[in-house]
Amino acid sequence: MRGLMQGRQLLVSTYLSHAEAYHSEREIVSRMVEGPQHRTTYGALALRARRVANLLADLGLGFGDVVGTLAWNGFRHMEVWYGTSGSGLVCHTVNPRLFPEQIAFIINDARDRILFIDLTFVPLIEKIIDQLPLVERVVILTDRDHMPATSLKNVACYEDLLAGASETFLWPEFDENTASSLCYTSGTTGNPKGVLYSHRSTTIHCMSANFGDALGMRSTDTVMPVVPMFHVNAWSIPYGAPMVGAKLVFPGAALDGASVYQMLEAEQVTLTAAVPTVWLMLLQHLEKTGARLSSLKRVVIGGSAAPRSMIETFQDKYGVAVCHAWGMTEMSPLGTMGSPRAGLDALPHDQALDLQCKQGRVMFGVQMKITDDQGRTLPRDGTAFGNLKVRGPWILETYLHGAGGKVLDDEGFFDTGDVATLDPYGFMQITDRAKDVIKSGGEWISSIDLENAAVGHPEVAEAAVIGVVHPKWDERPLLIIVAKAGAALDRDAMIDFLRPRVAKWWLPDDVVFVDELPHTATGKLLKTRLREQFKDYRLPGL
Repeated sequence: MRGLMQGRQLLVSTYLSHAEAYHSEREIVSRMVEGPQHRTTYGALALRARRVANLLADLGLGFGDVVGTLAWNGFRHMEVWYGTSGSGLVCHTVNPRLFPEQIAFIINDARDRILFIDLTFVPLIEKIIDQLPLVERVVILTDRDHMPATSLKNVACYEDLLAGASETFLWPEFDENTASSLCYTSGTTGNPKGVLYSHRSTTIHCMSANFGDALGMRSTDTVMPVVPMFHVNAWSIPYGAPMVGAKLVFPGAALDGASVYQMLEAEQVTLTAAVPTVWLMLLQHLEKTGARLSSLKRVVIGGSAAPRSMIETFQDKYGVAVCHAWGMTEMSPLGTMGSPRAGLDALPHDQALDLQCKQGRVMFGVQMKITDDQGRTLPRDGTAFGNLKVRGPWILETYLHGAGGKVLDDEGFFDTGDVATLDPYGFMQITDRAKDVIKSGGEWISSIDLENAAVGHPEVAEAAVIGVVHPKWDERPLLIIVAKAGAALDRDAMIDFLRPRVAKWWLPDDVVFVDELPHTATGKLLKTRLREQFKDYRLPGL
């Protein structure tokens, strides 16, 4: 027997329509690439998003066509988002931090017909435009006064096009399984692969992500997504904020500690989200200047593991609650959120921190298991670790164009490539990426745990651990350190610091100091480059 309820479709356009109807006056504040700050409202942005939908039709695009964006977080980018997806087209957010050849590959692979780009990225597109045969027009997200001199052909000014487009547009109703947006994996090995989200998957993900035990945004919040919109749709925040009417603050391209702090304070932000590298810069700025955080209540840290010292500093020194999150492009992206759990609120400080250092609790809507190499499910005891697999309504079924072949097991689970533990309370902890775990004498050493322990040293800015060849143990850990300015740290002092914090056989066989570490386009440590750099490294005594 079928239920007797209305079959209204779950569509991206409804988020903005709701905000326009019930939170029309709520602000959206953007630090613009041109320099000044810009203020608008959900009501005004909804009107301009309808203009975008009309200008796309005027440019000859139709249902299912793909529109690319290379832009920072800002009101114009958000208008293009909604104008594209809301009208039945696909919004492809291109990560400009990828290598130019990768950017050209994904624009062609996605079959983008129009590119909307910020001023920052005009030189980048000028260099690769000859490799983009399917791109018909480039629209620069600025006004006439700031239009640059450019060698790009068939280029247009966004504000000029928008002024000529009608604001009369009725968001169409269509199948909720229609594609809404497209993101690509970071492509650390081989070409990036496309993950094509639907309106249905995006809506279900966004609603679950905004539960009280997850992002928990409310209309009274002021939310600043520092995580870029080209990083898996800014973890759905520009979708979820209109759903509840939260004020949005977009920091633009200035993501250094001082600039982030200025926006946090000026707009009295209560909730923000970014990768650990951003928060490292913010905390360094606070330490250097002695500044405080007057309004911030919650910070979400994801993208890579948050060091224990970072969580502790936010909470104990600045009174800001930390939610450790984990996910993947293939998961829209959120899979776990480190929210408190009933029955564990009376834990001693150190034990509570132990839980917060895990990647969080499994969200409703995600099924998660760990298996051994033979595919056998392992116990959720917090000790056994194995291959982490996931399934759910916002997790991919296959990559765009079938790249990578079959990616689900016989039960429909996707192998994340991570090695993890699950405990009885639902907390998941990434032990390592399967390709990064160090196999020493038949035992596994977690490079992530070692890195987090090392970053706990007050003179360490950043740390990476890789395995190097050892004639007896197969691999042994090499610790690579970026020290803070003025630090007087050496190898022996670093190992002495780690000695009481990790198992004896986990201690690195050597410590190397470097000026900087390589990162992927999403801010994660680029271990492949480090392994290549140190492939001939000989440990002491060998």
